[in-house]
Amino acid sequence: MTVQLLSPEGLFQPVPYHHVAIGTGSRQVHVAGQIARDGDSNRLATGDLTGQVEIVLRHTASGLAAAGATFDDVVRLRFFAVGWKPEKADAFMKGIENVTEELRLPTPLPPVSLIGVDYLWEPDVLVELEAFAVLD
Repeated sequence: MTVQLLSPEGLFQPVPYHHVAIGTGSRQVHVAGQIARDGDSNRLATGDLTGQVEIVLRHTASGLAAAGATFDDVVRLRFFAVGWKPEKADAFMKGIENVTEELRLPTPLPPVSLIGVDYLWEPDVLVELEAFAVLD
């Protein structure tokens, strides 16, 4: 197995992700920040955090697949969310839950960061996702 995920005792629990990922492969895959735009740059799910989370996860899956990877090969996910507040957590998590089966997301997820920012690409972009994977 290329990626081993674990959560050592004593680290904050419960969380919907592992705290540690160990990548043993030699090829790295870096998927750039994905936003809620289609291939023609059309805006998708404007004003809908849940919908944008679903879209960025789908786009990330496409980027991984193009490199011969899946979410099982991911060692880190990094989300950026505009104007993050704890009240947004339910809408954010719903977006992940809505595509977990479709995209075969591992549960718990690999290590995840959610970073609150003031602004992303354009005013309607609510979330952006980067992924890092390791392949043999």
